[in-house]
Parts: sequence; C-alpha cells; structure tokens
Amino acid sequence: MALKDEPAERRTQAQRTAATRARLLEAGRHLFATDGYAAVGTQAIVDAAGVTRGALYHQFGDKTGLFAEVYEEVESELVTRISTQTVAAEPADQLAAMRIGARLFLEECSAPAVQRIALIDAPAVLGWERWREVGMKYGLGVIEAMLAQAMADGAIPDQPLRPTAHVLLGALDEAALFVARAPDAGLALEQMYEVCDRVISGITGGR
Repeated sequence: MALKDEPAERRTQAQRTAATRARLLEAGRHLFATDGYAAVGTQAIVDAAGVTRGALYHQFGDKTGLFAEVYEEVESELVTRISTQTVAAEPADQLAAMRIGARLFLEECSAPAVQRIALIDAPAVLGWERWREVGMKYGLGVIEAMLAQAMADGAIPDQPLRPTAHVLLGALDEAALFVARAPDAGLALEQMYEVCDRVISGITGGR
C-alpha cells in the first residue's frame, strides 16, 4: 500500500514546489517592476509570496537568481507576444513582417514593467554578457528565421544570415535602450520607428 501511495505523494510535493516557485516569480516580478531591483529586499518578496525566506533560497539561490528567472520569463513572453501579433497583422511579405515586428518590439519595450526589468535593471544586475545572452536566446532565432524566409522569397538579396541577424538584433536592443532612457519617451519612440525602418530598408539592397 505504501508503494502505491508514494508516487501520489511525490506528485503532491512536486505540485507544492511548483506553486511555491510560481508565487515567488509572481511576487518578484511585481516588486521588481514597481520598485526596481535595488529597492526590493528578500523579506518583501517572501512576504508578498506568502512563503519563507528558505523557500526563496531553495528555489532560486538568492534574489539575483530570482531576478534572472523573472527576466527570462519577461523576454520569453515578449517574443511570443510579438510573434503572435506580427502573424495576426497578416503582413504582405517577410520584409513587411520585420518592419511590423520591429515596431511591436519598441512598443512592448516602452511598457514600464518591461523597461524596468529588461532594459534598466537586467544589464546592471546580471551584467552585459548575461543580459545579451538571454536577449539572443529569445530574439536571435526569430530574426534569423524571418531573414532566411525573406531571402528565399527574394524580398532581400542573399547575405550572411547570422551576422545580419546580429546587426538587426543589436540595433533593436539599442533602440529600446534609447527609448527607455529618453526624457521624452513618446518622441524617442516615433524617432526610433523611422530609424528602424531605415535600418531594415538597408538590407534590401535597393529592392
């Protein structure tokens, strides 16, 4: 009888662990977005999550570990939303899709929570290399796929795929950082729409 009950007990423990992890991620994400990483203490996080400090350390190691997971979650959701909205816009071709995607990226990155977590705190807390690594993990593949299809369709001339994708991703990241730090975010956003359109036009080879 004990052997039959054991898997159920393990599943229950796994469910409790998952629930604790989810509560910490939700609480951490809200506090990091609202107050910023530096202003949030571990006690505030565990109080908001309704768990012990030991649970935080067990699940994520420390506050930085939790923040890293929150940042990955934000990046993953960001790319998913942009991809979904780009498809829903029914672009005429891959070049149009890239322009739509670039604009959506800048719009998403202008949201206060995304700005605070992904653009302001993540580079400072995790370091530039880790910040860039996560951004590439979620964004580079999407850009490469769009470029590859655009080349296959003849919308842009054949060119080195990965270097071009790196340049576009770097340009988008810098554009988002510029908007996040601009005194007039609305004006900066409009300016960057135009700049990104010109950057994308530059890879068409005059087509």
